[in-house]
Amino acid sequence: MMSLTVYGQTDVGLVRPSNEDDFVIADLTGRNLIRGQIARLEVGVRGVLLAVSDGMGGERAGEVASALVVASLVRSMDANPIQQPHALVEAAVEMANREVWQAAQKPGREKMGATLTAVFVQGTSMHIAEVGDSRAYLLREGTLVQLTHDQSYVQTLVDLGAMTREEAEHNPMKNVILQAMGSKSAVTVALGKLSLRQRDCILICSDGLSNMVSAAEIKQVLLTSSRMDLACSALIELAKKHGGGDNITVILAAVSGDVAPLVAGEDISTTLEILKEFPAPSQHA
Repeated sequence: MMSLTVYGQTDVGLVRPSNEDDFVIADLTGRNLIRGQIARLEVGVRGVLLAVSDGMGGERAGEVASALVVASLVRSMDANPIQQPHALVEAAVEMANREVWQAAQKPGREKMGATLTAVFVQGTSMHIAEVGDSRAYLLREGTLVQLTHDQSYVQTLVDLGAMTREEAEHNPMKNVILQAMGSKSAVTVALGKLSLRQRDCILICSDGLSNMVSAAEIKQVLLTSSRMDLACSALIELAKKHGGGDNITVILAAVSGDVAPLVAGEDISTTLEILKEFPAPSQHA
């Protein structure tokens, strides 16, 4: 049986008055929630859920939104019968979106919303669901690859060739996202599937990390840290060193156990399948 060694950490950063990020690490087979400790989980029949949500909205509404997102996601994944993994996680994300949207109709909760990046590990594969711009990365054999695609205004300009990636990193509109959990009654959930290999390391984070710490810096920390909790702390401290302008959340999961080793010359792209993309803005017309 495949195993995951997991750890998650969140921090308010240096500027925000409160922490509107939330995260969850859930062993759905054993019905255990992991927080504040390194844990080794066997990936049972119902799988393991890892998710990061970055809330937004005034009067602490962002805090409410992100907490509602992760709680709804776990509840749906736990209650629904076992089915195709991507269908299971997509339905759970859609349900969480409806719950946040309904909550946002209440006075004082207007414009409440959140991002979500969720990884559902079942068997020897991980299924990635994304709404917004929280990210999932994979470190494999010293190579770090971003598995998600930011659903943001500046990413659209990069995709169209109107802006370089370097320009996007410093653009004042880089935090403008094209959809969020709860902003509308329905969302388009971007979905991917990755076949896991021995010694893979999964990282999920809010943009409080990815906006402050480069991919090269993230890789260096992961490769040089002796323990998972130390790696999370080092990444958070690095984001603070670079300004700490937002809440910072990081989940790490290391793969071991009964899973295929990496084949010589095998590229990450050959084990990654895009099941559903978020459509470009022109496709919404």
